Amino acid sequence: MNAGPLGSTFDPHSPEALAISTLFGQTLVICGIIGAVVAGLVGTCVVRFREGKRPGEPVQNHGNRKLEITWTLIPLAIVIGLFVLTAHAMAASDPPANRDPDIIVTGHQWWWEARYASGAVTANEIHVPVGKDLLIRVESADVIHDFWVPQLGRKVDAIPGHPSSIWMQADVAGTYLGACAEFCGAEHAWMRIVVVADSPTDFDAWDRHQREPAEVGTPLTSEGVRGATDFRTKTCISCHTIQGVGGARVAPDLTHLAQRKTLGAGVLANDPASLARWLKDPQGVKPASHMPDLNMDDGEVNDLTAYLGTLR
Repeated sequence: MNAGPLGSTFDPHSPEALAISTLFGQTLVICGIIGAVVAGLVGTCVVRFREGKRPGEPVQNHGNRKLEITWTLIPLAIVIGLFVLTAHAMAASDPPANRDPDIIVTGHQWWWEARYASGAVTANEIHVPVGKDLLIRVESADVIHDFWVPQLGRKVDAIPGHPSSIWMQADVAGTYLGACAEFCGAEHAWMRIVVVADSPTDFDAWDRHQREPAEVGTPLTSEGVRGATDFRTKTCISCHTIQGVGGARVAPDLTHLAQRKTLGAGVLANDPASLARWLKDPQGVKPASHMPDLNMDDGEVNDLTAYLGTLR
């Protein structure tokens, strides 16, 4: 399959993810030291007070106030230290939302919709400019989902009727994989998301292009012409939107489908062969998805594939 494994939380590429990774490392070191001390004390007791080493019961100490104060203050200091580190990480990884969101991400069974403040709309693939801190509002259209891109930030639940917000800033250009981290039904495992971090110039160009109608005014082939007709006359337009063509907003916006990296929220790579396979047998590729089987013959699949391939 195309999506591949998620990036590691221990390879952060944003200030928010770095704060979380650093807190984990600090906690691990502290717990490791505690574990080593406890293991050392247990080992010392096992060796020093083993049977035969010193006959009889060891000396019993009762009411050692200094010892009791010590073993109370040390854990208290550790807990306070962990609290301070955690509070600092929370402030760095999850600042309060203080303005309107740059992107609204909505979870659907089983795909992601992204709407930008600029008016751009895409599905299952978010583009962001490198070095810019973006406020993302996360919503759900049906059940509880969880938006998580490990290398770029914390997990956040998408709860119907209760939007949440997170900050996300990519430090380095590249592609970052995310997923739904809350079980949400049969195809939960294939509810992936791709975040593409572009240079500011490339992002501006991408954003402008996303707001334009699809470049399908005159499909170049006869197959594309027939595919455009099929899109309008079959049930495709009842669910999907293409700017300049129309359609409903029930399923992913297809305006610039040909530029995306994946199909079916990560289940297939976006290439002509995979697109034809998806159109021919969507339930075979992603069982229980809401993409219906239109019972198209090979010619219709070829025509529709040719048309959708022009949506750049």
